[in-house]
Parts: sequence; C-alpha cells; structure tokens
Amino acid sequence: MHLILFIIFAALCLTGAVNLLFQKQPINSALSLIVVMTSLAVLYLLLGAEFLAAAQVIVYAGAIMVLFTFVVMLLNAGREERTLGSSAYRTVGFPAVAAILAVIATGFMKLQGFGDAGIQDHITSTADLSTVLFTRLLLPFEVTSVLILVAILGSVALARKGDAEGREPR
Repeated sequence: MHLILFIIFAALCLTGAVNLLFQKQPINSALSLIVVMTSLAVLYLLLGAEFLAAAQVIVYAGAIMVLFTFVVMLLNAGREERTLGSSAYRTVGFPAVAAILAVIATGFMKLQGFGDAGIQDHITSTADLSTVLFTRLLLPFEVTSVLILVAILGSVALARKGDAEGREPR
C-alpha cells in the first residue's frame, strides 16, 4: 500500500513541478507549486515524519505560498511580451534531457533493494522537537517571522503606484 501511495504522490509531485515550468501565468505557477508542496507532505507522512509533513503544509504550502500569491497579485505584472525564444534549447536542451533521463532510468534499474527505507530508533518525538524549537531556537524563529513581514512591506512599497499626496514614485 505504501508503494502505491508513493508512486501516486511522487507522480503528482513531478507532474505539478513540470506544470509549474510550463505555465504562462504566475498565479497558475504558484498553484502548481502548492500541489508539489502538498504532495511532498504526503511523502513525508509515508516516511513516518509527521512533524515534517505538518510543517510542510503549514509553513510552505500555507504561509509562503500565500505570500507568493499576494506578491504576484500585488505586483500585477500583466502580460509579457511573447518571443520565439532561442533555438539553442531545442538543439541542445531536448537531447540533454533525454540523456539525463536515460541515465537516471538505468541507475534505477540497476539498484538492489530499491524502496527499502526505515526509521532508526534515535529519532526524537514531536514533543522533544517542539520543546527545542520554542526554547533554544525561539529567537531565530521570531527573527524569521519579522523578516517575512519586512519582505511583505517591501513588496507593498515597491508595487505602490504613487504616494498619499498623489505624486508618482521615483
């Protein structure tokens, strides 16, 4: 059952990552990134890392992606100019990707004991981890939240059309 769930969510994670690259709108890319991060949380659950799965959903798929979405909506970049791009990506890129995928597939086929993951006995509990996080590491935790707040305020200041007196920004 674990192998089937792993294959489903790994495929979903890879599909979301490829979809992220091919999206033309930034909001659609942000939504694809949420799919990737949520799939990673399920993969963490399959490995028995409940705290990492919860942190993945709360911190990355929740807070950081909301921040990305607000910044994208706030900046309102609009439509980009379409170009045909370089022909180098066709002549070099596609064969290089095919070669890399062939090497990875060959490596997977030659592996012995593929899929044998285990949990060691020395892993601490979530209660021990939270005690360390909110005692010894409280200052870096709070400094990170202040830095995220400063980043939000900076994006608002940069995206502002004019100031309160009606003057245009410089």
